[in-house]
Amino acid sequence: MFRISLDALMILDAIDRRGSLSAAATELHRVPSTISYSVARLEEDLGVQIYDRQGPKVSLTRAGEELLNEGRYLLRIADDLEKRVMRVASGWETELNIGLESLFAPISLETDIAAFCGVAGGTRLRFSRESLTGSWEALLDRRVDLMIGAPGQGPSGGGYVAEEIGKISFVFAVAPTHPLAKVKGKIKKEELLLHKAISVSDTARRLAPRTIGLMYGQNVVAVPDMQSKLGLQLSGIGFGFLPEPYARKAIASGALIKKEVEEPKPDETFYLTWRAEEVGAALGWWIERMRHVDLTGRLIESISVV
Repeated sequence: MFRISLDALMILDAIDRRGSLSAAATELHRVPSTISYSVARLEEDLGVQIYDRQGPKVSLTRAGEELLNEGRYLLRIADDLEKRVMRVASGWETELNIGLESLFAPISLETDIAAFCGVAGGTRLRFSRESLTGSWEALLDRRVDLMIGAPGQGPSGGGYVAEEIGKISFVFAVAPTHPLAKVKGKIKKEELLLHKAISVSDTARRLAPRTIGLMYGQNVVAVPDMQSKLGLQLSGIGFGFLPEPYARKAIASGALIKKEVEEPKPDETFYLTWRAEEVGAALGWWIERMRHVDLTGRLIESISVV
C-alpha cells in the first residue's frame, strides 16, 4: 500500500503556494487542524521530517522539497488522466495521429489546428509525413488515423474510406546545364536511360513501393521528399517529373527548363482517407473540417518554391 496519497500531495502543494497552513486550509475548504494532522500523519508514515517548525512558521526540509517537486509531477499526471478519462467517455480520443503526404507542408493546416485546439484541447495531435504507397500503408497499419493527400488508388482489400480532394499536374524539367536541356523535340526513353533520375523514396515498409516516371535499369538518386528532389534537379545532377506548383517559379526564372517526353506523367489524384470502422469525435471533427475547406488549394499554396 502506498504511504503517499494524492490528497497529501495536494495539501503540501497548497501550503507551499499559499505560504501557511491556515491559507492552505482556506483554499481547500478545511479547518487548519485537519491540514496540520494530515502533514503530521504523512511524516509519520514516511518516517521523515517534511517541515522545519519554528513557531507559527514552517519551511520545507530537503526531503520535503523533493517530495513536493516530484509530487507536483504526479498531481499533473493525475489531473491529466482524469480529464482524458472524461474525454474518452464523451467520445473524444486522447490522441489523434494525422498523416500528411510529404509533398505538402504541415503549415497548410495552421488554421485548422488552431480551431481544433479551441474545441478539443485535451486531445493530443501528432503529425507525420509519408510518401506514395507509404501514405496508404500508414493508415492500414494504424500508424495514422487520418491521411491527408494520399496519392493514387489505395490498396485492395478495403477497410477504409477515401474521398478525392483534388488533382495536381506534373512537368518534366531539367536544369539548363543538364545534357537533356539541349535535346530537340520529345525526349525518348533511350535518352533518359543515359542519365540519372531523381526520385522521392516511397515510405512503404510492407506494401510494394511505388515509383513514378522511372524505367527498369534507370540510374536513380532517391531522396526523402520533394523539396530535396527539386534541389538536386536545380543543381543539374539529374532529371525527373515535378509537381507543376513546385516547378512553376523555377521554370519562369529559367532555373529549370520544361521538356516534353515520350511518356508524360498523368495528373495525380490525391485523397482524404481514414479507416471506416473508427470514427471518434476528434477524427470526425477533422473529416468534416477537411470537407468544407479548399484543402487542395491550401496544400498547393503551402508548397515551397524556389
